[in-house]
Amino acid sequence: MGRSFEVRKASMAKTQGAKIKVYSKYGKEIYMCAKNGGADPDMNLSLKHLITKAKKDQVPAHVIDKAIDKATGGGGEDYQPARYEGFAPGGASVIVDCLTDNGNRTFQDVRQCFVKTGAKIGSPGTTAHMFDHQAVFQFKGDDEEAILEALMMADVDVADIELEDGVITVFAPHTEFFKAKTALNAEFPDVTLDVEEITFVPQNHTPVSGEDAEKFQKFLDLLDDCDDVQQVYHNAEL
Repeated sequence: MGRSFEVRKASMAKTQGAKIKVYSKYGKEIYMCAKNGGADPDMNLSLKHLITKAKKDQVPAHVIDKAIDKATGGGGEDYQPARYEGFAPGGASVIVDCLTDNGNRTFQDVRQCFVKTGAKIGSPGTTAHMFDHQAVFQFKGDDEEAILEALMMADVDVADIELEDGVITVFAPHTEFFKAKTALNAEFPDVTLDVEEITFVPQNHTPVSGEDAEKFQKFLDLLDDCDDVQQVYHNAEL
C-alpha cells in the first residue's frame, strides 16, 4: 500500500565473539528497562517486549535473568541514551542509537566510525526528519482488509498496511505499538508476529553501489564493534 518495508535483520552471529556482543547489548538494554520501569514484565510492557525480542534472537535465559537481577539489586551503572546522525558512505542517511555511561567516549568511538570511512557526522536533527518513527509488525497472511478493520475497531491509528507475497506488514505511529500488538494478538491468536518492533522507517531510499557499498559495509561493521551502539538505522539501498 504505497511503501515497501525492508526487514534488515542482522544475520545470526556465527562466532562466539559476535554472540557475546549481541548478549551484551541486550543485557544493557534489559538492565536499563528494568531499572527505570520495574522488573516485573507483566507490569513493564517495554521490558516484556524486550525479553520476547531477546529470546527470538536466541539470547540465553541466564543473560536476561542476570540483567534483571542487576537492576533490582540497586547501584550499578547508569546508562544514558545517546543518538548520532549523519550521512554514511554514498550519501545514505543514518541514525545511530547508543546506551552509554560515558558520553565523551561514545561520541569519539562513533565519530571514528564516520571519519575512517569518509562519512559525515552531523548535529542532532540532521537526518531524523528523513525517517518515520513507527511501530512495525510483519506476519504471514493474505487478508489485509481484515487486519485493518480489526485494528481500526481497536482504535489503533494505522499509518499504512501492505500485502506482498503472502506477507502482511502493518505500520503505525511508535506510540501505538502496544495497543496494536494487543489487538493483533487478541483478534488473530494463531498469527505469529515475525517482526514486532519500534524502528525508524526511511521515507526514501538512497542507492549505494560500487566502492561506496564496500565503504558502507565497513562503516556498519565498525559501528557493530562499538560496545555502546545499540541500533543503526539507514536508508541505503544496496
